[in-house]
Amino acid sequence: MAAAELGTLAPQVPEALTRPGPVGHARALIPLLESAAPAIEQARELPPAVLEALRANDFFRLLTSPAIGGQALPLPVYAEVVEALAIGDASTAWCVNQGNVSALTSATFLAPEVARRCFGDRASALAWGAQHNRATAVPVPGGYRVTGRWDFASGSRHASLMGAHVPVTEPDGTPRPGRPQFVTVLFPRGQARIIGDWAAMGLRGTGSDSYEVVDLFVPDSHACFRDRPEARRDRGTITAFSSHLCYATGFAATALGTARSLLDRSIALARGKSARAAAQPMAENHGVQSQIAQLEARLRAGRAYLLGTVREAWAEAEAMGELSLDTRMAVRLATTSVMGDATEVSVACYRAGGTTAILEAEPFERRFRDALCISQHLQATPWHLEMVGRHLLGVPQVPQFL
Repeated sequence: MAAAELGTLAPQVPEALTRPGPVGHARALIPLLESAAPAIEQARELPPAVLEALRANDFFRLLTSPAIGGQALPLPVYAEVVEALAIGDASTAWCVNQGNVSALTSATFLAPEVARRCFGDRASALAWGAQHNRATAVPVPGGYRVTGRWDFASGSRHASLMGAHVPVTEPDGTPRPGRPQFVTVLFPRGQARIIGDWAAMGLRGTGSDSYEVVDLFVPDSHACFRDRPEARRDRGTITAFSSHLCYATGFAATALGTARSLLDRSIALARGKSARAAAQPMAENHGVQSQIAQLEARLRAGRAYLLGTVREAWAEAEAMGELSLDTRMAVRLATTSVMGDATEVSVACYRAGGTTAILEAEPFERRFRDALCISQHLQATPWHLEMVGRHLLGVPQVPQFL
């Protein structure tokens, strides 16, 4: 059943109009994150003061079940939390989203007592790298022997746990026939060799290092096969969403928050600057006035589109316990489109800043690099739009990343 078939949705009162909650707490952290952002980028990791604030607000357990100590936030509220953190610092928001979705989509398929040991402490954090076929998980009595190296482990420098998605092989280590079957394994950070090679154009504070393990034994209790709805140990509403759609929602919110930060700075700059080639101050220039209004409208439209779509999907998940293919496609379309639109707003803000925007001492350059890095993620690829288009046109296909 598609979300549109559920009837009229009850109006949702924004948290800001009720009592303080996670979104309000995230917004309260914006000044801290803004002031810490240059140090975050230079150190390529989140500093103790930021980690302390995130842990004090329990921001690494936003999605997991209360049964294991989590907050089980509705996905639309979670998106607002991530967006607010991104206004302060994109790397912080990125780490929070990556860690929360990774923890959720592991805990959903682990035995409750194991999930509680892994994620029951608010200081717990999980990091893992991108899935690929160049690693091995050899079945042995009681578990797997895992060997491999992975890149892009965002948050690995403050993580207590590491994980990996590994193709299960034959007992002799050779690939199994057919499409690889990936097992997700979790292990203490100290059992991995962290390579410390994170050097990127933006999102530098994520510390997305490479890491490796060699012939590491991982017990069956700490291994699972994610994104198999029939295998869920936890049946909470959030578990109706795949890991891909949860990641996509959070990263779209990160793109929105980053664009909001840049647009706010563009407005502040225009209020006080006169371009050398212009005949009047920027704030009195009709072209600047029109551009600011259009960028504001585009950003607000993207935000409303993302949150509105996720709220409809959440209502369906609550009512039905699952998401229809139509609704999953709708969330995919919203998240991918919003990431693209938010990036274009960020680029326009950078260009509008003129020479001011290129200076490291000014508030544009780092945020611009962060925005472009966000746009390069798998969740933002335009290939997703082709898949949704095929679905809408009734072209046969095997859906992916839903």
